[in-house]
Amino acid sequence: MTNIAAEPTHFRLLTALKAIGPYLREAECQPGIYLFDCLSVCTDETKSPELREFWGWWLKLEKSEQNFVANYSYGQYDEKGQWIEVAIPLKAQSEVERTLEAFHQKLTNALSGQYSFTLSLHQDSVDMA
Repeated sequence: MTNIAAEPTHFRLLTALKAIGPYLREAECQPGIYLFDCLSVCTDETKSPELREFWGWWLKLEKSEQNFVANYSYGQYDEKGQWIEVAIPLKAQSEVERTLEAFHQKLTNALSGQYSFTLSLHQDSVDMA
């Protein structure tokens, strides 16, 4: 009998990642690649809900052996439902950074606690300082 734990399946990982919060883009995920985003700050609350755009972040999380690599980006979620990588205005920057940092801590805890995975930042990721 061996003491080596089996790797969690894609579906078990999806369940664990969904438990973090409403960030997972489940329909766009595939084994080893998990996509998340967060609409942190509305750009113009006077627009009707279907036309609103947001400042926020998105993440491509890739599995590599016992490690996950996180590649975060900042930008604007436009009315077409597309992310555009642009600088966040100063008035929204602290809230976008706060939501990203809170999520990153939850993600780190979920991956390291239940499955003993490590999490590192991709070289192109936004700075988490």
